[in-house]
Amino acid sequence: MSDILDPTALDRLFRQARTHSKFKETPVPDALLRQAWDLARMGPTSVNCQPMRVVFVRSAEAKQRLKPALAPGNLDKTMAAPVTAIIAHDMEFYEKLPKLFPHTDARAWFVGNEAMIQSTAFRNGTLQGGYFILALRAVGLDSGAMSGFDNAKVDEAFFAGTSLRSNFLINIGYDDESGLFPRGPRLEFDEACRVE
Repeated sequence: MSDILDPTALDRLFRQARTHSKFKETPVPDALLRQAWDLARMGPTSVNCQPMRVVFVRSAEAKQRLKPALAPGNLDKTMAAPVTAIIAHDMEFYEKLPKLFPHTDARAWFVGNEAMIQSTAFRNGTLQGGYFILALRAVGLDSGAMSGFDNAKVDEAFFAGTSLRSNFLINIGYDDESGLFPRGPRLEFDEACRVE
């Protein structure tokens, strides 16, 4: 697997990809959300733990449950987005390790080790969220990931009584370019990296 992707794919995934805040009213088909999931789930996680869980908020009722948790600057764009994904992680992800990592008893590494559970769930769930953004782009959707919400309110509204905890939100749809800001600068290799 040494071939580089063609320039069109690299543009779609990285060079021309943007964080979107305004979307057309065009509905997002469930089939595309499933395709994006099927791509994102293939990304690597430590011990194949796959802690990310996603709730796709689409209905008017679900949007109303999400609304009180949103920061004022994120309210209008989230209410108008065709779909908002709540990217969460399962604090009991290790219960699925006998299926996901059957080579050894990896579940035992986590049981009772709250610090390791928290860091593994958050780190790998966040990593999977990044894969999911790229997967959305790969299936032709645009997205706008964001913080700017009250995690406790989201968890109460969508995950009460479960082991799931919200991490960040992603608005999903088809871009209305009138909402794009100029691209911000990026750090150069020598500003952010070193080789030792």
